[in-house]
Amino acid sequence: MNMKFWAAVLSLIGLDQVTKWVVRQELALGESIPVIPSVMSFTYIENPGAAFGILAGNRGLFIVITLVLLAVLVWYRSQARQRSIWLDSATALIIAGALGNLIDRLVKGRVTDFFDFHVFPIFNVADIAVTCGVGLMVVYILKYESDAKPS
Repeated sequence: MNMKFWAAVLSLIGLDQVTKWVVRQELALGESIPVIPSVMSFTYIENPGAAFGILAGNRGLFIVITLVLLAVLVWYRSQARQRSIWLDSATALIIAGALGNLIDRLVKGRVTDFFDFHVFPIFNVADIAVTCGVGLMVVYILKYESDAKPS
């Protein structure tokens, strides 16, 4: 994996960790500051579970799942039949997001979340990275992997 790839991963992890640090410094746990009233707020919560708070209290399980996911992603990227910006971007985003939330789980035992759109669970920069990365991975698989299979 090249330097640009790892620079992107480290930059995203940095952005994730800095935004979480700012939230923890500026807001009290549970505090909410409206950005666009009735639409979007910054709300500081700490999530001990996975998405939507499911399986709260299973920190060890999430750490193991994250490490396995990271290993699979690195392996998949190394085995890809065709390299593309889609694959590089997807894996960089997923790896960065997974590591950003893994850092929280290892250091604090829970993940700091703060983007609150009132109609969706509260999330963070790492969650955005993972979600966008999975979307790009779907595009890559549909565009490149499906073309490589015999008819």
